[in-house]
Amino acid sequence: MRCLAVCQDELVIRMLDEILMPGFEVEFIVENRPLARRLHDAGVTVLTGDPRRTDTFLKADLGPGTCVIIEDNGRRSPRKILEAVTDAGGTLVYVLGIGTAATDKRADEFREDFPDVSYLAMSELFGGALLTEVGRSLTKARVQQYQRYFADADRVLILLHNDPDPDAMASGLALRNVLHRTKTTAIIGAIQGVTRPENLRMLNLLDIHVEPITPPMLGDFDRVAMVDVQPHYFGGIIDRVDLVIDHHPEQPNYTAIFKDIRADYGSTSTILTEHLRAVDVNISERTATAMLYAIKSDTLFFNRQTNRVDLEAFSYLYPLADAAMIRKMEGAEITGERLDYVLRAHQAGTLIDQVFCAFLGVSAREDFIPYVADFFLQLEGVKWTIIGGIVDSSLVLSFRNLGYTKNAGEFARRYFGEIGSAGGHRAMAKAVVPMSAFREKYGVRDTNEIGPKLQEMVSQFLHETTRQKSDEKEEVRTR
Repeated sequence: MRCLAVCQDELVIRMLDEILMPGFEVEFIVENRPLARRLHDAGVTVLTGDPRRTDTFLKADLGPGTCVIIEDNGRRSPRKILEAVTDAGGTLVYVLGIGTAATDKRADEFREDFPDVSYLAMSELFGGALLTEVGRSLTKARVQQYQRYFADADRVLILLHNDPDPDAMASGLALRNVLHRTKTTAIIGAIQGVTRPENLRMLNLLDIHVEPITPPMLGDFDRVAMVDVQPHYFGGIIDRVDLVIDHHPEQPNYTAIFKDIRADYGSTSTILTEHLRAVDVNISERTATAMLYAIKSDTLFFNRQTNRVDLEAFSYLYPLADAAMIRKMEGAEITGERLDYVLRAHQAGTLIDQVFCAFLGVSAREDFIPYVADFFLQLEGVKWTIIGGIVDSSLVLSFRNLGYTKNAGEFARRYFGEIGSAGGHRAMAKAVVPMSAFREKYGVRDTNEIGPKLQEMVSQFLHETTRQKSDEKEEVRTR
């Protein structure tokens, strides 16, 4: 992130340069030309100008996403500088109290005249407070922008992926809250509805309505938002939306007016928790329960793709949620149908080098395939699972691993991205490809060859990684 720091004390400048450099691209605005030359010769990025003039910040290319830090040493009021920054369009503005100037009384004085400006003491920067404050300010600004854009729409669609999971449904509820909408003015919809038993249980217990949507219906809405999914997922049906909020890796070839994609987050509900908190929206018990369950489900209770922010969101939501309701939702795991597919995988599968691979044949529903992949990952001695099945005329594949080995999403994209839809995270991924395309690319004539072919692919992928690491170690030793 870019940062403009208005500071005239050389010692403070050098300290800020050291503190901020890991997280910010810092440029200092100073008035004194000899000081500017000394700093430049020392490798500090410096702009010379009068910080009380608006054009100084315009020349510095100040944008709405630029962080501005203004030194307050108690000797000279920074009010004129604050006015110049505000006139130039600055929105992420922080006054930095130096030494004895950093008092609560001083902070209150600034808040009275400049309510959108944050006041920090120099000592707080050593704990990363600025990065946290800037992150919250950016989220707040981003949310307020899309709130205004959606405000005048009569009908809004919040579109989920096919067969929505807890994270998608909870994110839909959360976004509806952020937009201050009801179920009649913001429809939560999906092209293919909920089928997995535990997700149906969540749907019924929390009274969530996921409306069936067809592609022609998209034109009936004034605004379309997507949560926990991006337009590429729908195979060209949708190439433009108004808002995308997702925790999966960002995909190309679509247009969104607003988007917030954070692939390092464990769930989309974590992102929406930050959105709700940024604009001080009250979170109902029902929404908090859905979001808490979603975070727990998507991260396998923090055993998969988990970030510090996921833990923070979970801790924030926990006292707001209904723990007894979550226990009820978790009670729908094993059914007779699922057990049939587990037995089918056990009979047809192979376990080689800690990789369990099975082809299930024709599957009545798509959700059986990821369920089997998750089930066999729990077995002792299994670090990867590759499960495939035919749904309609497509080969549906689920990939799981323990999260500290090679990237499952990379495997899916490499082997299936050119012939179908493929992607995911390090620990879990999915591919859906037409059977005709799979047969043609990999020379598979009979379905009995699919399981061995999948095992061959993942073996090649993992051993390739092992060889690369060995080559790197050998290179280091020969230097």
